[in-house]
Parts: sequence; C-alpha cells; structure tokens
Amino acid sequence: MAVGADAGVGTGAEVPALAGVPLLGSLLDLKADSLGTYLRAQHRHGDVVRVSAGPPGLRADLYCVFSAEGAQQVLASEAANFRKDNHFYEEVRKSFGNGLLTAQDEDYLRQRRLVQPLFTRRRVDGYAGAVAAETSAVVASWADAPGGVVDVSGQMMHLALRAVARILFGTDVETTAGVVARCFPVITDYVLARGYSPANIPRTWPTPGNRRAAAAMEELYGACDQIIERRRRDGTEAAGEDLLTLLAAARSSDDREFDADELRDQVLIFLLAGHETTATSLCFALHLLARHPEQQDLARAEISRVLGDRTPEAADLDRLPFLGRVVKEAMRLYPAAPVIGRKSVAATRIGGYAVPAGADVILAPWVTHRHPAYWPDPDRFDPGRFTPEAEAGRPRYAWFPFGGGPRACIGQHFSMLESVLALAIILRAHAFEAVDTEIPVSAGITLRTEGPARCRIRPLL
Repeated sequence: MAVGADAGVGTGAEVPALAGVPLLGSLLDLKADSLGTYLRAQHRHGDVVRVSAGPPGLRADLYCVFSAEGAQQVLASEAANFRKDNHFYEEVRKSFGNGLLTAQDEDYLRQRRLVQPLFTRRRVDGYAGAVAAETSAVVASWADAPGGVVDVSGQMMHLALRAVARILFGTDVETTAGVVARCFPVITDYVLARGYSPANIPRTWPTPGNRRAAAAMEELYGACDQIIERRRRDGTEAAGEDLLTLLAAARSSDDREFDADELRDQVLIFLLAGHETTATSLCFALHLLARHPEQQDLARAEISRVLGDRTPEAADLDRLPFLGRVVKEAMRLYPAAPVIGRKSVAATRIGGYAVPAGADVILAPWVTHRHPAYWPDPDRFDPGRFTPEAEAGRPRYAWFPFGGGPRACIGQHFSMLESVLALAIILRAHAFEAVDTEIPVSAGITLRTEGPARCRIRPLL
C-alpha cells in the first residue's frame, strides 16, 4: 500500500470544485483552453481543485494538484499509488506503442534496465557532434529566408527531428525524418481527439479519421520495422554506433533483449519525446531572447567568451551556465509537458484534501511553474531564477519539466545538451528580433504552438 493510503485518508477535507455549466461541467472550457482553465482553478480555489467535465454518465472528475509538495507526493514519495492508467495514456499507448513513456510495472522496469546504460552522461555526450552538425545545417539554410524572417517554431521542430533521427538511425536519417514529419502530425492529432473525448468509436470502424490514422501508423511502423530488420540482419559492425543499433544489442542481467515489436515501440517513443520536447524548449528560448535583447546580448557574450570560433562540444554544457539558465527559464514558462496525468490506486490525502481511489489526478507544470509562492512576478522572463543559490531556495518540485521520481525522463541530459549547444551555434550566427510577440499555445501530447513564432534575423558571421 502506498504511503498515506491508509484507512484514515477519508477524513481529509472535501476538494473544492471549479464551477462549470449545467450538464457539461467544465468540458467546453477545457476543450477551448485547458491551460487557462487550470490556471483559473488554482487562482480561485488553491492547490487542490476538482474539475468536472462531460455529460452525466460520461462525466470525469479531475483532481488537479498544483503545489510543488503535491507534485512531489504524486511523482516521488507516493509514486506507487499513482499509475499511468488513464484514458489519455491508453490512447498514446495504442498509437505509439508500449515504450518507456507508457509501459508500467515489470514491463517498465525491464525496459528501463535495458535502456538506462545507453543514456549515461558519457554516452549522451557522444551525440554532441550530431547536434552541432544538424544545427549548423539549419543555420546555413537561413541565408535564403524570405525577408530575413524565420518561424522558429517550425525551424526548431525540423532541427530537433533531424537531430534525434540522426542519433537514432544514423545513415538512415534521410528516409526516416521524412516519414516522421509526414506521419507524426496525423497520429498525434488522432490521439488528442480520442484522448480528450469522453467516448470514442472503435478504431476498427472505417471512418475517415480512423483510416487516415491507420495509414499513417502503417507507414511509420513499416519504416521503423525495415530499419530494425536490417540492423538485426547486418549486425552492429555494419551499422555503426547509432542508438537503434545499441538498443538492438542491449541485454538485461537475465540475458533478455528487446524483440522487434518492443524495439519499434522504444524507437517511436524516443522519436515522440525526443524531438517535440526539445523543439519546444528551443523555440521558446529563442522567442524569449528575441523579446529581451539585453538577455540575448548576455547570452551571446558568454558564447563568444567560451567558444570563440570553435564548434561547441559536450564539455561546454557546464561552461555556458547563463545559456543553461535561459533554457531552464524557457522550460519554466513553456514546459514541453504542460500537463501530467495519473490515476490513484488507493485513497490518499494531498495537501489535506481527500483524493479517492481510482481518481484521475492532474499535475500541471504550466501552473506550478507560475505559482506565486515559488516564483515572484511569475510571468516575467528572468534567467536569474536559476542561479544555484536561487534553485537551492525553492522546493524541489517547483520546477519539474522532466517529471520526477522513479519515472523521471531518461533523456534529461540529452535535452539540456542539445538545447544549450544548438542555442550557442544559433545565437553566434544571428541576432533575433521578435515579429510575433505573443505565441498562443495549447496542451497536446506536448505543448503546441497555435500559429507561427516568427523572428527577424540579422546575420552576425
């Protein structure tokens, strides 16, 4: 039984509820602006709020937890009591496979044991060259930008996809990047539509939406399966040291390996989590620096002082602390995973409130990262919030863009490495001025921009 999940938890206070409309509760508000709805819930009712959504008979009660202490309880101290059993994760699992993001129990533990050695700092640092090469190629392409304006949202998505595909697939990057760019939007939109709907028709019914998603999944799965089969057939010496080859060769202590389907599931999850999340961080780091030229100048001065004219390498991550703080502040204001869902196994108390067994529990980094108890003037962009002294003065889970606890993101170091090195190359080559000063966003599987994030660029080299 989880810590706190004892017979007395029912004595906790009743969770305050966000007012909705008759019949549908807050369903329309969540569909129109879920992030704004969660912010409003915290502002009105505090750190534990119940949000009801859907018609009678299909209504869902979401127990929203907004405090750092509550996030730590759900993700770490009582992690065993909060599982990825909710409806949304099931839709992700059915489309992107049962990889590290969605697996549970022994499946998850076995996968983590197999994958963990491939994400040590030393191993990840070896990918710095691929990040630098792909970033330099993107920067070079901006010489032809119409009117000197680039959409950093689309450009960073392209960069992050190219980088993770190159690291995963090595020489097969050209084929796979195109397939992923074509198929992922179709599949993610399908997952979102089903994941946020209180009821869905079977996936097997031949509706236009089902057929589009099935075709995209077939193409994506087929491309991955062909490469996996070729890796297994040709062996590691022919393929080199890309991540897929290492995954195919991974063995656990009981001498088990991934079968072909499990290997594809890991690849799909790495593609999903490894490019959309970093792309979001890079996009908003550039957008925020474009709106704050004084901070951009400080970042560029550090880059010039540390790098001069040389290509950045992994060791430079620790030599560029201000740029690291810029990335962290961008992740605070625009966390790539703005909402995290769990389902409680047993009744418990969070912040003094009773949370029943089987409850859908929502954590919202989007809200916690703006909580005035931890972040004075929370909407202001200020990289100084992430000096070592400032970080030491806040609760551990006031900032958790990578989740936390036993299921913390395995790719944290890679994300920071890629973001800092890519920004160093980009900012050394160009100055940025924001064209779009406000970027509407929404919560998808990851944070999504609703429209362009255009910047006017000025070459510096």
